[in-house]
Amino acid sequence: MSRAAITIKTRDGNCPASVFAPTSGNGPWPGIIFFMDGLGIRQSMWDMGQRLADMGYLVLLPDLYYRNGAYPPMVPSEIFSDPVKREGLMKLVGSLNRDRKVSDAGAFIEYLGTRSDVKGNRYGSTGYCMGGNTSITAAGAYPDKFAAIASFHGGNLATADNADSPHLYVKGIKGRVYVAGAVEDGSFDEAQKRRLEEALTEGKVDHVVETYDGALHGFAVPDMPVYKKEAAERHWDALAKLYGAMLKA
Repeated sequence: MSRAAITIKTRDGNCPASVFAPTSGNGPWPGIIFFMDGLGIRQSMWDMGQRLADMGYLVLLPDLYYRNGAYPPMVPSEIFSDPVKREGLMKLVGSLNRDRKVSDAGAFIEYLGTRSDVKGNRYGSTGYCMGGNTSITAAGAYPDKFAAIASFHGGNLATADNADSPHLYVKGIKGRVYVAGAVEDGSFDEAQKRRLEEALTEGKVDHVVETYDGALHGFAVPDMPVYKKEAAERHWDALAKLYGAMLKA
């Protein structure tokens, strides 16, 4: 694994992050911001970051919970089976509002712009669960900086009663957006899917929004209890096509 630990200065403090480069070949490579899921930084996030890098990208994986201090790696099966731990997790997820996500994304974009091994000045993004929401939020806030934007089992992407909802800010996105949800996911139900598609269409954003049959929220992350290999591999194929068309072409 090529992981390098770094620290990025943000408006609110110092954000630990990991950078992954392809294990073979020489850069520069297109840059990707990988937004973690709600369970935070752990081995499965690193493994996914390296797999993405080996597709031919320089991948930045920031720890979005840096404002709360260090924490031990979370084990999904333990978190979801313990009400106290689950409540603690929800507090962490809830600590990230739109303002913080947008501010952080600006710092991450600025960091990628300083690296000589990053090709170009438009980037890709991807995110899972909470990170899927953050990926769309970042693209809406910096519409000229992302050429390819992905969200997988992202939650609350188009809520009707939330001023922070990502779908309210998608107008003007210049890149291509790919969203894949799970068919059985209360955090991204059919009403949200329809609302998001309408917002992207009205905003004249190039996009695909779909749901994966037989998949549950968390399907793409290997250590999640609901991980589904078939859906996960479909997500990797979708990323390869999206980034290949928008970042390598």
